[in-house]
Amino acid sequence: MKLAFIGGGNMATALIAGLKSQKFTMSNITVVELDPGKRQELVQQFGVNATVELADAATCEAIVLAIKPQQLAALAKSLAPRLNRQLVISIAAGIRLSDLSRWLGNYQTIIRAMPNTPAQIQAGVTGLYAMPNVSKAQIAIADQVLTAAGSTLWLDSEEKLDAITAISGSGPAYVFYLIEALQEAALALGLSEQEAKQLSVATFKGASLLADISTAPIATLRQQVTSKGGTTEQGLLSLENSKVKQAMMLAAQKACERAKTLGDELGRD
Repeated sequence: MKLAFIGGGNMATALIAGLKSQKFTMSNITVVELDPGKRQELVQQFGVNATVELADAATCEAIVLAIKPQQLAALAKSLAPRLNRQLVISIAAGIRLSDLSRWLGNYQTIIRAMPNTPAQIQAGVTGLYAMPNVSKAQIAIADQVLTAAGSTLWLDSEEKLDAITAISGSGPAYVFYLIEALQEAALALGLSEQEAKQLSVATFKGASLLADISTAPIATLRQQVTSKGGTTEQGLLSLENSKVKQAMMLAAQKACERAKTLGDELGRD
């Protein structure tokens, strides 16, 4: 399979790195990138083909649109005359399939994907939705490309991508925010900066890994740490009194609402 990326930024680089680790043939990847320094870096680091010519991407079976959402309308209109039966995968946040299809001349072979930043270390999760005309073989291609950056979750409706954006797309920022808070608490309790960071990051990492491999509900895992009358119980009571859970739920709701609004705004072109 020949694969093209239009845009050679962080997410494209993460996917290419993941594909390389999976022994994908790097000479079968073409990256369309305007920045000459970035083109040279991609060629040296991965051995891919790097070009400024959009026509080179059109010779591939699958094309990943990895540019900023604000640039996508103009790019799509330039790409439209070059499309035949290629699979188009959009990882541009907020751009709805109806708008992208319109910009591409009513093209119907499109998959929309929402990856997240841990893709940079092949530990991400990506929500995907395919238009009805996309074949099973093309869905398999998209899955191969996106699993290079972590796990995938296929959705039965595009509307759920706004929730994906709010939970896993924005989610890493929520986690970093909580790690920051735990670090600051550690410093206030007299630990050093190095000690605070090591303990906070390792605690989040370990708890997440345990939650991932355990068959027990998350609530059960929490209860197993919480002894009656113990230290954890006191900490959790404080979080409950401060309505931290409600604040997290509201944050996700607001992020989802913003995702819907951005979809409206970005699709006006």
